Amino acid sequence: MMSHKRWAVAAALLLPMALAGCVSGSDIMPKAAAYASTSGSRYDAVSDGDYTIAAVPARDLKTRYMRQLVDDPTGESVGTVVVDPKNRFLYLVQEGGKALRYGVGVGKAGMAWSGTAKVAIKREWPSWTPTRHMIAREPNKYVKWARGMDGGTQNPLGARALYLFRNGKDTLYRIHGTNEPWSIGQAMSSGCIRMMNQDVIDLYRRVPSGTKVVVLPAAVESAAARE
Repeated sequence: MMSHKRWAVAAALLLPMALAGCVSGSDIMPKAAAYASTSGSRYDAVSDGDYTIAAVPARDLKTRYMRQLVDDPTGESVGTVVVDPKNRFLYLVQEGGKALRYGVGVGKAGMAWSGTAKVAIKREWPSWTPTRHMIAREPNKYVKWARGMDGGTQNPLGARALYLFRNGKDTLYRIHGTNEPWSIGQAMSSGCIRMMNQDVIDLYRRVPSGTKVVVLPAAVESAAARE
């Protein structure tokens, strides 16, 4: 019988039948080492509607935070999104005891809330408005956007955004792209959970509205932390 490891490698190289209902299994890399020769194909420039997303510079591609298929450390049901802000990972639980793992950057808002919610709203190239605190802290940078910034390649929410609600109320927690790929794996001064634009587009395609999202506490060691 084929081992789980060999099966994962084979699934990543086959055509879309590898993951029925999702995008092609060839979009998934089974382990970080596989990126040695193919990382560019995952993070090259992407044409998306009216915009072109720049390739992620090689210096910003950290192997640990590249999209990859791993053993699921969450114990959640298939299709659940699990955010681990402490370890800078986001998991999408797959069948067969596996999970797609993405690297994330975490802002203060991403550290401040935990719990279970659902994806209530999905937006492509979302607009963005800085908070009053951000404007007060850096008025020269943010006051010009006090009435909002339209979506686009310069928008800090990036190419996609998932808005999380709990019991019908907005948690103000967002999973979104970023125009600062170097920030993945880091703690930032603002924002919630940011992903490389290429990764957030991939997640967006896989996650329908109503998807369960579990956000782990940032200050407590999680099961994922013991991976």
